[in-house]
Amino acid sequence: MKTQIILLSAIIITTTCIARAVPVGTVDIAHTGYGAIGQLKVWGGGLYGSRVYGGVYTLDKTDGTGQGNIWPDEMLGAFCIELSEGAPKKTSEYDVVMPEETQKPTDFLGDHIGLDKAEYLSELWGRFFDKNWLGDGPFTYSQKRNAEAFSAAIWEIVYEKLPESPADWNVKFDGTYGSLGFKCSETDTSLANSWLHALDGTGPKAELRAFVYDGKQDYLVEVPEPATICILGLGTLVLFRKRKTKCN
Repeated sequence: MKTQIILLSAIIITTTCIARAVPVGTVDIAHTGYGAIGQLKVWGGGLYGSRVYGGVYTLDKTDGTGQGNIWPDEMLGAFCIELSEGAPKKTSEYDVVMPEETQKPTDFLGDHIGLDKAEYLSELWGRFFDKNWLGDGPFTYSQKRNAEAFSAAIWEIVYEKLPESPADWNVKFDGTYGSLGFKCSETDTSLANSWLHALDGTGPKAELRAFVYDGKQDYLVEVPEPATICILGLGTLVLFRKRKTKCN
């Protein structure tokens, strides 16, 4: 009887998780400000020597559907993953997708970034993202500089071709032929490169999603921790039930 109660509780929790973590969804967001942020000069994503903001974008999330309801209706921090389009000043309905399914549209890149790059982004975030970059501040010079370098590392992954080794990532040099590729200056390029070179697949991985919209900036965001636990709990329940069946 005790085991049945535990299983029933797990099923109730899991059902709630499924309702909050469906494969697709939307979020209504508007760009309202910044967390820790700075300016750097970039070549890539359709820009050629332009100064852009690098760091945390503050998005006012006011509604959502499906997986978009993972995030509460409040301010959240995100990183820009599309250089050529502007932030949504007015509330816009974005699609919620897995990181490998960015960008929208795919015209510039020729395709979505794919699973390999999504894995790099997940480990970059898991190893080096600092929650102290979020909020209203005030922020130290170091925090702004680090958040700025973090953006450079994201854009390196998004716009450059996949390297043979993580040691080949280099935000100071455009290593992709043609209109694709990325490089930057006027930021801590050594820090960005050191983070990229550490991405060997063995580090912690963050649970990420992307907010995408055809005509406005796409964003990379982290799934809030309780929702991540909820999602992972699905796998734990399945494993528990398999083990119980095997024992019988």
